[in-house]
Amino acid sequence: MLILSRKVHQEIVIGDGISITIVAIRGKQVRVGIKAPPHVPIRRDELAPLEPAAVSGVAARSVHGDAAEYDE
Repeated sequence: MLILSRKVHQEIVIGDGISITIVAIRGKQVRVGIKAPPHVPIRRDELAPLEPAAVSGVAARSVHGDAAEYDE
């Protein structure tokens, strides 16, 4: 596991087309913005794994559709 320290508005790039930005830090909570191609599934680890059909359908679109809400 690679562990990095980042400040607000700093970014981490993973491979081609995936970037993680620290959007805000409030107390013990960190808000993270993720940009990824539509075919890349994004989910919280505590959620059950997605079925392959769900990854290409509604679940993947809703994550990418909400991304604009957090742009700062």
